[in-house]
Amino acid sequence: METKNEPKAKERLYSLDTLRGFDMFWIIGGGSLLGALAKATEWGWVEVLAKQMHHVPWEGFHFEDLIFPLFMFMSGVAIPFALVSRLEKGIKKSVLHKKIFKRMVLLVLFGLIYNGVLKNGFSDPRYLSVLSQIGIGYFFASVIVINSSTLKARIFWLIGIMTGITILQLFTPVPGFGAGVLTPEGSINAWMDQKFLPGRLIYGTYDPEGILSIVSATMITLFGSIAGFILRNKTYTQNKKTGLLLSIGIPLVLMALLLSPVYPIIKNIWTVPFNMLTSGISFLLMALFYYIIDVRKWRNWTLFFRVIGLNSITI
Repeated sequence: METKNEPKAKERLYSLDTLRGFDMFWIIGGGSLLGALAKATEWGWVEVLAKQMHHVPWEGFHFEDLIFPLFMFMSGVAIPFALVSRLEKGIKKSVLHKKIFKRMVLLVLFGLIYNGVLKNGFSDPRYLSVLSQIGIGYFFASVIVINSSTLKARIFWLIGIMTGITILQLFTPVPGFGAGVLTPEGSINAWMDQKFLPGRLIYGTYDPEGILSIVSATMITLFGSIAGFILRNKTYTQNKKTGLLLSIGIPLVLMALLLSPVYPIIKNIWTVPFNMLTSGISFLLMALFYYIIDVRKWRNWTLFFRVIGLNSITI
């Protein structure tokens, strides 16, 4: 029996496509458009918004810093729909493992070609990229979801990853710097990238798509999968789904802000408060888009973003 105001089982989650397209819009030029508008008009409120279209140099947060984590989060939202649904149809885990492994390899290769060859040639390649981080983060998050049959197991994974990153970033001594040094030179991220990554690091001492940052991206993707399981649950009403997304997002944002005086929000090395803040905002945006588009069905404005969202990796 279908729950009241529950969508049909086969109805597409338009909100996910739209939010992904909204996110991609800022990647493909929305920020530049806003910057040009600010210069042309000199309107104060537009200039304020335009400043949000630039990454903070180190500590702090701008809207631009949300764009990549939000994409990872939405990749996680899709996992229950794209992979868990196939498990339920009897497809073997090994088949899904091969599928997501091939996807990871392709994204790593595309990133290597673009960042490591086309930009710098073979003499000074950069082996990591945004595409590699998407591929690797999605792969490990998917493996965890596929092989964890309960919500409790996935939460344990999330807690374990957050705890591990915290221990490394705050309590693990870095040779020559000590423990808890969150700088471009002295962070554990920088030490691990210099020690274990071949090729050129984009910022010399570290890479924002480096080893520990990939672990953080996996964490955010896992958070996204939690949202995906909520949205896919056929026993929840649409209002309950919206409420659950809000009830997770708001505490995550508050915890990140409370921790930030002692454990700063730093996008370049993906600190745990940064991961919590961006995951929390992503939950809130998912709730907002879901309520407007899939609950209230106000969809007339969504086509432009949905087209982008349905072709995000290609774009």
